[in-house]
Amino acid sequence: MARINQNYIKLQGRYLFSDIGKRTREFIAANPDAPIIKLGIGDTTQPLPPAIIAALKEAVDEMADPSSYKGYGPEQGYDFLREAIATSDFQARGADIQPDEILVSDGSKCDTGNILDIFAQGANKIAISDPSYPVYVDTNVMAGNTGPVMENGQYEGLVYLPCNPDNEWTPAIPDEHVDLIYLVSPNNPTGTTINRARLQEWVAYALENHAIIFFDAAYERYITDPDLPHSIYEIDGAKECAIEFRSFSKTAGFTGVRCAFTVVPKTLMGTDEDDNSVSINDLWTRRMTTKFNGVSYPVQKAAAAVYTPEGAAQVDEVIQYYLANAKTIRKGFQEAGLTCYGGMNSPYIWVKTPGSMTSWDFFDLMLNQLNIVGTPGSGFGPSGEGYFRFTAFNTQEKTEEAIARITSFDWASM
Repeated sequence: MARINQNYIKLQGRYLFSDIGKRTREFIAANPDAPIIKLGIGDTTQPLPPAIIAALKEAVDEMADPSSYKGYGPEQGYDFLREAIATSDFQARGADIQPDEILVSDGSKCDTGNILDIFAQGANKIAISDPSYPVYVDTNVMAGNTGPVMENGQYEGLVYLPCNPDNEWTPAIPDEHVDLIYLVSPNNPTGTTINRARLQEWVAYALENHAIIFFDAAYERYITDPDLPHSIYEIDGAKECAIEFRSFSKTAGFTGVRCAFTVVPKTLMGTDEDDNSVSINDLWTRRMTTKFNGVSYPVQKAAAAVYTPEGAAQVDEVIQYYLANAKTIRKGFQEAGLTCYGGMNSPYIWVKTPGSMTSWDFFDLMLNQLNIVGTPGSGFGPSGEGYFRFTAFNTQEKTEEAIARITSFDWASM
């Protein structure tokens, strides 16, 4: 009899977004004429910008020509893309990141889970912001880095870093030693950001404790405040203690195209069981070259177009479109008398549910009475209970229609 990985048995039910999808499909089946508006899953809705489409088509034409056809490419990514990323995303902001410290992949969701392959199972104390993207917790459960789930909804063995209005939704430095730390800014789901001073505190903590920060910056392009850092490598010392994850999904609409990258500085070190220093960059490169055959050439050419003057301007235009939707949603909930956060440097708006209503009860209310789909905060961790995430990734027309329903609803009766 084939034995399964027992860690998967510890996972709590279905993946959050699968559960939302199931409930939504069941409602639509029972109410086929309901005018559903989806503001839940963060999937982009606007077409790829023209410069990206042009680069994609040009690359496809190259693949049809024997003189320019490409087979397997470098697993780490083509130099033309890695150089564009290093120059535009990091060096332009004063961060000394080199092309060979950037490894291209097909998604940061994959990378934030796969990175655990190169760290010892069950040997590291892991800290995770709460609430946060479910993949961080779930992949640690799958990797055997936790005990069973406890009555409070937390997994035994993880260090949860509560985020709430009192700390401006920014995780506080733990009063104990941890080895691996998940930080995300702009945050998913709260839509809030970590300021430079707090990020400096985290880097100082990591250096002192020989810890490594997993910094998820998938939404950095939505930051409009010039005082907020876009990369952890804008902080002195971060190259010795941090790995950064980025994606083209929400910046350039690549949710259906798939391209991302992870930055692993060559100065970042871990230790083996004999306390010898080991290069994290070498291990991640080894893992990538063994388990991954690389992102396709046309997709990487399309990603490189993001860094051309035309591509950058067109991508910024789409981002402004989504930020305008976020502003509409935030303003609408404020007018309805509900407390909300985010929506200014992020495509996400984090809403406090009325009274003592649970996040899943709020989901049912929104779906059944307003025909709007959002995401229950409890799905992002115990500290997300009593909150709800809305996304700006829809059309302007549907966003405005959703807010019209919300502002006309009698929230005072809740």
